[in-house]
This record gives sequence, C-alpha cells and structure tokens, in this order.
Amino acid sequence: MLELRSVRKTFDGPDGALAILNGVDLTLQAGESCSVMGPSGSGKSTLLSILGVLEPPTSGEYRLGGEAPFDGSAERQAEFRNRKIGFVFQDHCLLPQLSVLENVLIPVLAGEGDRGAETRARELLGKVGLSARLSHRPAELSGGEKQRAAIARALIRDPLLVLCDEPTGNLDRRSAESVGELLESLENRIVVVVTHSPELAARFGKRLELRDGVLHPL
Repeated sequence: MLELRSVRKTFDGPDGALAILNGVDLTLQAGESCSVMGPSGSGKSTLLSILGVLEPPTSGEYRLGGEAPFDGSAERQAEFRNRKIGFVFQDHCLLPQLSVLENVLIPVLAGEGDRGAETRARELLGKVGLSARLSHRPAELSGGEKQRAAIARALIRDPLLVLCDEPTGNLDRRSAESVGELLESLENRIVVVVTHSPELAARFGKRLELRDGVLHPL
C-alpha cells in the first residue's frame, strides 16, 4: 500500500517560504494505478520526488509497503528506492554505450547481484516486444522502443511502485498509444503516472489533478 498523509512541501524563497504541496493525501493499494495532471509549476515533479524517495516532505507522512522510507539514513533510502521503486522518465535515460539488455540490468548491478536477473530481463523484454532487440544500442531503436526498454528496466527488480514522469511526452501518437497500453497492463504493483496527456490519463483507475498544492479527483 502507498499512503500519503497531510504531506506538505515548502522551499525557501527570497520572499520567505514558498508552499508547493499543501496537505496531499493519497492511498493506493497494490494493483491500483492513478494519473496526476496539472499545469506546469503545480508541484507534480515535487510530488514524484517525494514518492520516489528523492526529496523528503517538509511535514506529513509517507509510507510504502508498510515502511516509512524517510525515517532511514540516506544509504537506507537509496537501498529502498532500488528495491521498491521503478522509474520511467520522459527521456528514456538509456545509456547509449550499452545494449538494450545491459540497460535493463542496470538496477540489478546497483544492488547485491542476482543470478536470475539476466533471465528475468530477457523475459521482460519479450513481454514488451523487444526480444529481437537485445543486443541493439539505444540509437538503433525508435522512440517507442526506447520507452518500452525503459519500462522493462523499471520492472527488473519487481518493484511495488512504478513512477512515470511524462512517459509519452516525446512520442508520436502511435508510439504513445503502445506505451500507454503497456503501462495500463501492469499488474500487482502500484503505478503513478504524471502526464499532460488526457488520453494517457484516462487509461488509469484514478484520475487526479494537482491544484493549489492539493490533489483533486477528475
């Protein structure tokens, strides 16, 4: 389960504290998904940073899978991110010098190693339709293929939470539909997608808008 309780985030500005999140509440069970929309500057990236254990809230509570990740040290937080959270960015962030298979294995290399990781990576790449692209470099892939490889990478450690930041923002319509279908099909994990696309947002179980620092249902 993902739980946000009265989460607030402020930043110091030249004229005093600037409030970005003003008491965000959100609960998602394993297998549930939600999309978050909102204008630029509304705090969507800040919310993702908190959910991804990259930026602590100023106040409030965040729990994922029964754990409160911000209660631990920076080292424990990094380990928690690697173990529990998968990330998909607008820019796929694949390393150009590595093959598709090697890119998918990167989160495992950051951990303690996993003898079955390569088999699992091959299976995931098969599920996203890239079995014939294992040895290709990112430059040899289309935009949609790159994002599908990024999704496989996000899933390699079987995370509880998958966070997606504008995952179709750089794609043509056909590729965006393919990636949207793939994200919609993810099971047994929590998926949170930040997007400006109404078409992508409509695919997910909960549709929310971040406005005035608070989440509102759409």
